[in-house]
Amino acid sequence: MAVVSNGTTIIDNGIFDPAIPTGSLTLIKSITASASASISFVDGTDGVVLDDTYSSYVFKFINIHPQNDGVNSNLFQFNLSTDNGSNYNVTKTTTMFSAYHSEDDTATLLGYFGNQDLAQSTAFQPLSDPYLGADADQSLNGSMSLFSPSSTTFVKHFIATINYSHSQNYTLNPFVAGYGNTTSAVNAIQFKMSSGNIDDGIIKLYGVK
Repeated sequence: MAVVSNGTTIIDNGIFDPAIPTGSLTLIKSITASASASISFVDGTDGVVLDDTYSSYVFKFINIHPQNDGVNSNLFQFNLSTDNGSNYNVTKTTTMFSAYHSEDDTATLLGYFGNQDLAQSTAFQPLSDPYLGADADQSLNGSMSLFSPSSTTFVKHFIATINYSHSQNYTLNPFVAGYGNTTSAVNAIQFKMSSGNIDDGIIKLYGVK
């Protein structure tokens, strides 16, 4: 059986027509944290590509485990650089909303988290709310897309979707988006906790064809 759209065969006998572009992720770099103060991806360093090779990039966060448990300021966060990581201080305007639900079904919320957004700030942007859990079975997972970081025409948009375990046994699902307000090429990005180290976890960088 074939699948045909507008006269073009897309699938025939379960196989995609190789002439049809389907897009793919190319793994560029995987970094495993081990009591790491920060994790950085710098274009041209240790095999990292963060230039016009790809029009967009995706970061995958896998079982990010903080050193400190339940600290009010304990946020997983990132910043951008236009000078190959000498400074992580790109001006950003961002927004965050989040949902959470407790294990005992007593607490739920969906709302805007204005205390985690930025308005023309060079500060690190949180990708989580406070109070990340650091129990042995707790972690943060998610992904973030960064679009056209090498453009010298447009600002640098990003979109992130995260899920993590709160220290008080909630599941939290922040959605974070915004832009680095620069037309200079972004060529490095750094992730870190606002309190303590990244105790464990993996961050993978992919290029999107």
